[in-house]
Amino acid sequence: MTRILLIGFMAAGKTTLGKALARDLGLQFIDLDHYIENRYHSTVSQLFADRGEEGFRQIERNMLHEVTEFEDVIIATGGGTPCFYDNMEYMNSKGITVFLQASVDVIYTRLTIARVQRPLVKGKTADELRQYIADMLEMRSPYYTRAHHTFCADYLENTQQVSDSVQRFKSELL
Repeated sequence: MTRILLIGFMAAGKTTLGKALARDLGLQFIDLDHYIENRYHSTVSQLFADRGEEGFRQIERNMLHEVTEFEDVIIATGGGTPCFYDNMEYMNSKGITVFLQASVDVIYTRLTIARVQRPLVKGKTADELRQYIADMLEMRSPYYTRAHHTFCADYLENTQQVSDSVQRFKSELL
């Protein structure tokens, strides 16, 4: 039975690496945010707006408990998932947790490209975005670093880098 939980900041590459790794290992892939959206027939942004952060975080916790009962799965959590309730300790007890660590510069570049898709960064200037990333990474670091393993996720920009990262992940962590 394999259960790998990928944690890290938004745009760290949890979904990109998670899908590729699941495909390579023949495992199911679950993106926790997409799982929530499918179960609640609503976007994460809309759930935040309707229920507030506390309401969303409770939904997220409940759905985390649900998906961690699955076997032979790779789960990409939301960027904030490890930072609320006892989620980090719970995830550590349910499977192998891996912090996908990406640099501020890499996250900045990825978010700049996908800014329209990310409500938390929409409308920020370049300087505001870079500072937001640095501040949030510092704030979340005590949670992220509780993962069983840390994996450099700076190299996921093209098919070859993703393939190389999957092989490196397997050799280093499995």
